[in-house]
Amino acid sequence: MHAPGPQVDDHMTVDVALSVLIGARVPHLLLRDEDGRCAGLVTRAQLAAHRGGSWYCDRTRLRDIPLDRGPFTSSVAVLGEAEAAMRDRTLDVSPVIDEHGYALGILALTS
Repeated sequence: MHAPGPQVDDHMTVDVALSVLIGARVPHLLLRDEDGRCAGLVTRAQLAAHRGGSWYCDRTRLRDIPLDRGPFTSSVAVLGEAEAAMRDRTLDVSPVIDEHGYALGILALTS
């Protein structure tokens, strides 16, 4: 498990989130809801793809685009089961959350 990295509010616009992601030099951002709980994970590729679509608007919020919104990996999950769940859902990374839904880190698959 890696540190969670930058976390942004899900009401942030796609443009600002892409700037944060590039500025922080990270492959993904964790999204928080209005209570600070993990609301999703978004990658540079997802943001770039959305931004290039004909439906794009510079006021589009992160909460309005399709992205992985869970279920996320529990902090008490068995590693093998968490890995299998990620492979089933074709995820390379998954937020690890505590029992209240707050992000503790990121679980990443290797090869």
